[in-house]
Parts: sequence; C-alpha cells; structure tokens
Amino acid sequence: MSQPVITKALIAALKGEFALDWQGIHGAGHWARVRHNGLQLSPTTGAVPHVVELFAVLHDVKRRHDGFDPIHGERAAEFALSLRGTLLHLDNRDFDLLVAACTGHSSGSTSGDPTVLTCWDADRLDLGRVGVVPKATRLCTSAARDPRIIAAALARSRQRSLRETTFFSSCEAHPRKVTSTLHQE
Repeated sequence: MSQPVITKALIAALKGEFALDWQGIHGAGHWARVRHNGLQLSPTTGAVPHVVELFAVLHDVKRRHDGFDPIHGERAAEFALSLRGTLLHLDNRDFDLLVAACTGHSSGSTSGDPTVLTCWDADRLDLGRVGVVPKATRLCTSAARDPRIIAAALARSRQRSLRETTFFSSCEAHPRKVTSTLHQE
C-alpha cells in the first residue's frame, strides 16, 4: 500500500465519532504516538504497517470515557466495519487483523499474530502519558521489550510529543515514515 491509509476523510470521520477530549489522554496525540511506536516496531516484528497505522487511529475512537470502558475496542472494531469499502480499504486478512487488534487491545494478552501484537505493544508503550512505566513483561514482542525502545517511548509519552497537527499532516505527506531507533548505537 503506497497510498496513505490515514486520509483527511478518515480524520473527519474519526473527529465525528470521538466523544472525548481531542487533546486528552486517549485523543489524537496518543494516536500519533501509537502510530509512531508501531511503525518503529514493524520492521523488526514483521507487522503489516498499514494495519498498525489504522489501529493507531481506531483503537480508542469509540471510548465513552477515559476510565474503565471494557468494550471500547469492540465498538472500535464495529466502527471499522462500518467504514470498510469507503474509508478503509483492506483485504480480508488485513481487516481481520485490524479487528482482532482493536477488539483485544485492552485484554492484557501477549500472544497472537505479530501484527496484532505489534499494535498492542505500540499502545502499551504510550502508558507514560498516564504516569505508568511500560513493563517489559507486559509487552508482546522482543522488539518492544528492548530497553531503548521503552525509554524512547516513555520520553515521548511524558513529553506529550507528536501532536495531532503534525501527525495528521505527516500521515498524508509521508505515509509510514518513522525514524527507527531500534538499531542505533
């Protein structure tokens, strides 16, 4: 997929559905960091990058509040289904991966398909935004358990870097462009 998967039309649909604070802990800044984390992990984990990108913007879009909301992932998967063929263009396998990632992302599971696991790790690596340091034992992939990856993700989440304005404009201009720090010395 060389075309951007996060388009202006998709962003408009997300804004229309998202009931929480766009700048809040589950808002666009979080989605930007999840996308960054996931795309950084993908080359090592073998995840499907466009599924990771879509997970980043969809997984929390149907939250009803920032607290305990155990079925928000299922609602996100249902919302993704409603966009299939119009704003989301995935083959059956990739769509099934997206649904599995959205549905199970809050379960705490650490086993499954590499794309799904990369999505979950990308989300868990942004826990610093709520004062929680990601624990390597709760991460799914060896790439995410790398102390350098955890430290970099924690710094991003604490600084609340990757704001939505930069994020959304970069999604269309440079799809899947992320500078990897996985193998930097």
